[in-house]
Amino acid sequence: MAEISLAVAASHTPGLTGWFDKAPEADRDTVRAAYAEIHDAVVRSRTDVLLIIGNDHVENAPVSDYPDFTFGLAERHTGPDEWFKPWLRVADYAVPGRPDVADVLYRSVQEAGPRVRAVHENLRYDDNLSVPITLAGLVDAGVAVVPVLQNCTVPPIPDERACYAFGAALGDAIRTRLPAGLRVGLFGSGGLSHEPGGPRYLEIDEKFDRWWMDLLVEGDHEKILAEATFERMEQAGSGGTAELLSWTVVMGAIGPRPCRSLGYAAVPQWRCGVGAVRWDLS
Repeated sequence: MAEISLAVAASHTPGLTGWFDKAPEADRDTVRAAYAEIHDAVVRSRTDVLLIIGNDHVENAPVSDYPDFTFGLAERHTGPDEWFKPWLRVADYAVPGRPDVADVLYRSVQEAGPRVRAVHENLRYDDNLSVPITLAGLVDAGVAVVPVLQNCTVPPIPDERACYAFGAALGDAIRTRLPAGLRVGLFGSGGLSHEPGGPRYLEIDEKFDRWWMDLLVEGDHEKILAEATFERMEQAGSGGTAELLSWTVVMGAIGPRPCRSLGYAAVPQWRCGVGAVRWDLS
């Protein structure tokens, strides 16, 4: 029986790489410290495979045939996608995949409700994977990666309860379907409040962000599901804030428990509220 060795979540806005120097030094220090702790946690937890759950941003399927979750089954994941390089300004990267693990998990969650798809070739990655891989130093962390790209944009969108249920099915599959001794980490990538390209493009809903972070620290998942709904996320920033549903997937996989905030920053130049958490798995 495999074990969930790590559960973290963090924002992935391109401002963290492409426009990082536009923020005050204190906010930059907050981000550096949060991602450094994530890197150290990956290494110290002896995680073998890290699942990164993040918004697909409508890059890997047409809207007329758009899955809710896409599992990347490539032997190696490379990025960033060519189109996003000038925007993200990160070095090219390559991390090993685990197609065997990805395939088992994909097959195991097919009856969980959301529409799932498996893709064997390299997917297109923007900040969803490029930011966490770069800032958390995952290329040198000795960990394989399984991307799970999520629909947070194209209706009908799996809401908070559907994503939590998907996470529960994913967690069960990790514990019961994967080889004994395998250590699997979970990384929810996305959020916090932002409205890409919308009328509130330069606004951050700091009140919502801090409310969300406080809810997670408390660890009452039923309260989170009842109050931090998809509709509430849309109010905080349409088309962007719902990336927090990737954090909801992680919560579903690990079950109700508190977490620790790794920091928060509200920098308008980054176009997104930025935060990170780590759940206590003891």
